[in-house]
Amino acid sequence: MKNPRVIFAGTPEFALASLSALVDSGVEPVAVLTQPDRPAGRGRRMTASPVKRYAAERTIPVMQPASFCDDVVAELQALKPDLMIVAAYGLILPQKVLDIPSRGCLNVHASALPRWRGAAPVQAAIIAGDETSGVSLMAMTAGLDCGPVFVVERLPIAADETGGELHDRLAKLGGDMLVANLDDILDRRISAVVQDESAATYAGKIKKQDARLDWSQPAVELERRIRAYNPVPGAFFLVDHKIAAAGAAGGNPAHARDLLRVKCWRAEVIPGIDAAPGTVVESGRDGIIVACGRGGLSLLELQLPGKRRVQFREFAGQLDLENRKLN
Repeated sequence: MKNPRVIFAGTPEFALASLSALVDSGVEPVAVLTQPDRPAGRGRRMTASPVKRYAAERTIPVMQPASFCDDVVAELQALKPDLMIVAAYGLILPQKVLDIPSRGCLNVHASALPRWRGAAPVQAAIIAGDETSGVSLMAMTAGLDCGPVFVVERLPIAADETGGELHDRLAKLGGDMLVANLDDILDRRISAVVQDESAATYAGKIKKQDARLDWSQPAVELERRIRAYNPVPGAFFLVDHKIAAAGAAGGNPAHARDLLRVKCWRAEVIPGIDAAPGTVVESGRDGIIVACGRGGLSLLELQLPGKRRVQFREFAGQLDLENRKLN
């Protein structure tokens, strides 16, 4: 199909990779859908999504509906799109929107479907210890990532790969796949294949509390979780921390206990550690080793609140963890 009328729906950096690849190939969307601006950063300033910023720079019309009311649906219908391309949009498209494009809606999804449907497939693949991940081009239906699939491409997950690194590789792969297969999908030279429901797995939306390290788990599972949540939201643990408290008798400060949140960005599994889970069995310039449910973890890169990330040697000078019990 020559000069297709495309609406693009996406929000974060993953979506931007597909949008920019699409535009670079010569297909400029008639409109871009992206989520409303959100407060971000320490100042909580209203911030536009990466997709919105890119579209605005290229004067592509941008729509940011909070929901798909009748007026929004009518505005989309008036664009007379041949196809809607969706990549990490973040809002569920109702059937009345899915029905608007004459050739349907195409989703760029960051997993090899039917494995890891849902909001966080990149992190889920690392946490599960999957050896491969991938990208699927899927015909959208009303269900959650359950539509028939046009194309799947896989790539290996490196043993030390973080969620951020895998995300970036999958984002580029998604953009490349979109450009390479778009004409064949529009001209119906590729048929979509129904997913095997018996093989489906789900990756729910990540909550900050999901990133808290549970030391009763095996070290190998915690190391995967640390990698999966690097850089967002960042795996963390809590440690009792003595703080000065005002109002002590005699004018001397009293001391209270507080839980200090420490982020861990990189760790290494240490076999043969046998101590109560959460016990710091070694802490110093030679290493910070914590006992887990099975084995131990050497914490290699950490971060105190309000501080920058540092290697364990520097961290040992910031906070003494020797003989501590981590929470």
